[in-house]
Amino acid sequence: MTLSIKDLDLKGKKVLMRVDFNVPIDPHGNITDDTRIRLAIPSIQYALDQEATVILMSHFGRPDGKINPELSLKPCADRLSELLERGVELAPDCVGEEVKHIASQLGAGEVLLLENLRFHKGEQYPEKEPAFAKELSELGDVYVNDAFGSAHRKHSSTFAITQFFPEKSAMGLLVESELSFLSRIVLEPKRPFYAIIGGAKIGTKLGVLKALLKKIDALFIGGGMAFTFLKGEGISIGDSICDDEKLEEGKQLLEMCRKKGIEVYLPEDFVITNGKSVQINRTIPQGWKGMDIGPKTVENWSAKLEKGVTIFWNGPMGVFEEKPFSHGTHRLAQNLSMTKGTVIVGGGDSIAAINLLGLEKGFAHLSTGGGATLEFIEYGHLVGIDALS
Repeated sequence: MTLSIKDLDLKGKKVLMRVDFNVPIDPHGNITDDTRIRLAIPSIQYALDQEATVILMSHFGRPDGKINPELSLKPCADRLSELLERGVELAPDCVGEEVKHIASQLGAGEVLLLENLRFHKGEQYPEKEPAFAKELSELGDVYVNDAFGSAHRKHSSTFAITQFFPEKSAMGLLVESELSFLSRIVLEPKRPFYAIIGGAKIGTKLGVLKALLKKIDALFIGGGMAFTFLKGEGISIGDSICDDEKLEEGKQLLEMCRKKGIEVYLPEDFVITNGKSVQINRTIPQGWKGMDIGPKTVENWSAKLEKGVTIFWNGPMGVFEEKPFSHGTHRLAQNLSMTKGTVIVGGGDSIAAINLLGLEKGFAHLSTGGGATLEFIEYGHLVGIDALS
């Protein structure tokens, strides 16, 4: 059985909570999307309401086990302080005597954010530095994992640490919410159930695509990964991104869909570029790259998706960070936000587009997971959650 934060006695305790503050930041150090910080607030506030002390830990970026001031969690501490309307101290490190002393001086209702866990190699490689998880554990009385986006990783702060908190390890409110919504997909989705899968690379999505074939009624494939499927079908993709090593697997997947009676929708038109000009074409000539799904595709897909009772969307439809190629992802997001079906979105890029358009309230659930979301759909469980049991 996996405990919830609500099952723990928190009064007067130091709650060591793993959160996911791996947020996007611009070149000037400003947070461009604080969704992950805001979604951690309910668990933090719950612990504070129980008269607990809260010690937060998170990774940020990929410093590869080295201290990198540009990847400090300082902007996150400042933003969290604003959201909680109380001071949030940032520790100078996440382990060590100074950090231990700071943590020991904290009183009920105070919040401390530890510095970036990945400044230490022991975070990502607990087998190489087993003492790291133990050092972290010494800062708290109970452990709560509310970092759904990292719950698929066997890292020190998400997996190894739980051994030091027998019967005192629990999932936070965000993790509970994520599992509740995503279980609807994994267990008994209401039909018809449609999946929209985008993003750049097919390799990272093949596992979840195969898992989805056991459940879905229709599959919509966009983004850069669509070109591997299109090339396999003999359609001209010009100089578009393509994973030639996965061509055969792509063909096999489409064949499996046909045998199972699953409708498959590949893009019918594209926004393309040759580096100098941009145009819309049904096929892609040599020297040109497909960068987004075209307006006809958006229109036809949206009409089909209207009939979906459950819809899962993961991955953008094009290079949406660049304005000429954002239309497909944005129009699809707008149309999905108005459908009557239950729409669950998994993955940071799709959510970033939704937040940019202010459409958050038009979706049943925006998952913070990305890789964790896909892994849960593929396997039905996550190692970081299993470790809490």
